[in-house]
Amino acid sequence: MPTTQAQSANPLYILMISMHGLIRGNNLELGRDADTGGQTIYVVELARALARHQNVGRVDLLTRLVEDPAISPDYARPEEPLGDGARLLRLPCGPKRYLRKETLWPHLDQMVDQCLHLLRKQNRLPDLIHTHYADAGYVGRQLSLLLGIPLIHTGHSLGRPKRERLLASGRKDVAIERQFNLARRIEVEEQVLKHASLIVTSTRQEIDEQYGMYQNNDPRRCAVIPPGIDTSRFSPPERKKTGSTIQREVDRFLSQPEKPMILTICRPESRKNLKGLITAYGGDVRVQEMANLVVVAGNRDDIRDLDEAQQSVLNELLLDIDRYDLWGKVAFPKHHCQEDIPELYRLAARRRGIFVNPALTEPFGLTLIEAAASGLPFVAPDDGGPKDIVGNCHNGLLVNTLDPAAIAEGLNKALLDMQQWRKWSKQGIAGVKRHYSWDAHVDKYMNVLRHLLRRDRKRLRREFVFAHRHDMPALPLHAQRVLISDIDNTLIGQKDGLGDVVGWLRDHADTVAFGIATGRPLDSAVKILKNWRVPLPNILVTSVGTEINYGPGLLPDTGWANHIRYKWRREALLDALTSIPGLEMQTAENQREFKLSYNVDHNLMPSLAQIHRHLRERNLHARLVYSHEAFLDILPIRASKGHAIRYLAYKWGLPLKSFLVAGDSGNDEEMLRGDTLGVVVGNHSPELETLRGFDQIYFANETYARGILEGIRHYGFDEFDTQPEERSETIS
Repeated sequence: MPTTQAQSANPLYILMISMHGLIRGNNLELGRDADTGGQTIYVVELARALARHQNVGRVDLLTRLVEDPAISPDYARPEEPLGDGARLLRLPCGPKRYLRKETLWPHLDQMVDQCLHLLRKQNRLPDLIHTHYADAGYVGRQLSLLLGIPLIHTGHSLGRPKRERLLASGRKDVAIERQFNLARRIEVEEQVLKHASLIVTSTRQEIDEQYGMYQNNDPRRCAVIPPGIDTSRFSPPERKKTGSTIQREVDRFLSQPEKPMILTICRPESRKNLKGLITAYGGDVRVQEMANLVVVAGNRDDIRDLDEAQQSVLNELLLDIDRYDLWGKVAFPKHHCQEDIPELYRLAARRRGIFVNPALTEPFGLTLIEAAASGLPFVAPDDGGPKDIVGNCHNGLLVNTLDPAAIAEGLNKALLDMQQWRKWSKQGIAGVKRHYSWDAHVDKYMNVLRHLLRRDRKRLRREFVFAHRHDMPALPLHAQRVLISDIDNTLIGQKDGLGDVVGWLRDHADTVAFGIATGRPLDSAVKILKNWRVPLPNILVTSVGTEINYGPGLLPDTGWANHIRYKWRREALLDALTSIPGLEMQTAENQREFKLSYNVDHNLMPSLAQIHRHLRERNLHARLVYSHEAFLDILPIRASKGHAIRYLAYKWGLPLKSFLVAGDSGNDEEMLRGDTLGVVVGNHSPELETLRGFDQIYFANETYARGILEGIRHYGFDEFDTQPEERSETIS
């Protein structure tokens, strides 16, 4: 893309987020576990390639910091350079130990808060956020909503197609959900699709067939940008000698190692369909006579030390090898490193072998491009990315990988015709150079990005209040902590306990700011506080997070109002909800500019998912907050108590751990999650029980205000002292 003076004078800052797996700059441990695969090397190489572009000034790749004696200390480094203009940042998120991606969901709100604090300290916001996979999509969507920054998302793999393929392979729905938590993942994918400014896919098939399974899919916001590979690493065997170490590791399993080699490289997970491959090879004597099978499925010292899902896959693989008596014909190496991967492709190509990807579903297929660049033809699924790769490189066969007989037939065809093999080999090398270089990828990426930013900088203007100092009243001079409580059934309800809380606030008035976060409108909140003799708070978050006011003058935060106005169509929502059974409008005083409030007959009201679908069909966007099994609030998608508190933390330059928040019902849930110090009072509603056991959410035994005091004591909030350097000056 040609460089203009204006572009070079304003280089972009891109924040990429990839949450799961083990990510580092060098010697990536691909295949170590089910989560450390092609996505990890993709995001690292994309970060480096983008940083080299003349119109990009900085790329940060954000992931989870892990302190676990079972893995390398590399993953506990907060920052790692990836080259000029690119760095890898690791932030704490949940337990220190390594977690598989399916168990990360409860901790993602903490990553949102950690990232907000990071961005606040560094005094610069990204021009765009690019997320990878659904877990990072959840984090990025929250940041995009809070900061008004365009979101780009790459799914890598999707929950709905995965569930369909697993069901088709014979797995039971209950077992699939227990292992993969796909319901939560699919819900997040729908939300990300609804919000993202751009969805990057590797193939057209992803858009038409895979994303086509989602209600919020919009092909107009999708762009096909095939990823690149580092062709300096992957090249035909004539150019580099095969590494003897990995060759010895493979050949020690084989009776006739000189035979052609069927190579597969994948993580040991059920979706990769190693069982189908072993069945295909073991059930076809002709294929066994022509070639050995080499299965590179992660690293292990002892299968019994792996997680349960990996143990199951590898134990079944060994049992099937024994069942078909494939000893001496199948190599199953225990260890390999990142640098061994190109050598494996070259070894297979030198022996005139075939690469096979037997996966049940393959959104893209990075290993297929690596094999092609190495001059190694392939057999792959007739699903997803392989269709586009074969279309571009003309170097292999597509088969129905759900059928082991079809895999075996494909292997027979690929191995029998050496003239066709040589043609495929040459075409693969040429096709990768033409279609899958990183330079080609980044050029197309930046071209799409230029149009997106021109459009969305207008649509997603950053209305953060730190750009408007005129509506920023000061916190108490030395305040480094903030106590924020819901009003009804939390702060009020017990006079003696309330008196103790008010007394505590007076004793700590110089260092603790006081705020309320309530579903009540402002006038009603002020009135009930006065009736209960509660001093007027420093901060009033009212109408379920849609309004923020400050201090004795009740000064409104106009920046917040401008921020949440995004996609809010109040009258159209009002009309759309009139036909929903079980909803009755509350009194006029509870209706606000950014809030519609209803009383609910839960026996008549449809599910929240059905109401969301009803609104989506009318191109309406809203947040639905259901509380006490009796009330429903309709809010702008950027508005909530939780978002308001994170906005305040960012605005005042305080870490979220300086905020102690207390609540009792469903409309308090979001502000309790994440890095805040959450207190659920003893008289809480049933919908908050799902938070029990979360980090930094304390369930008090005492009720009402006494529960708040119990939480203060639990966290040591009396003595809590934020380090002075953690609080920074407000951006102006």
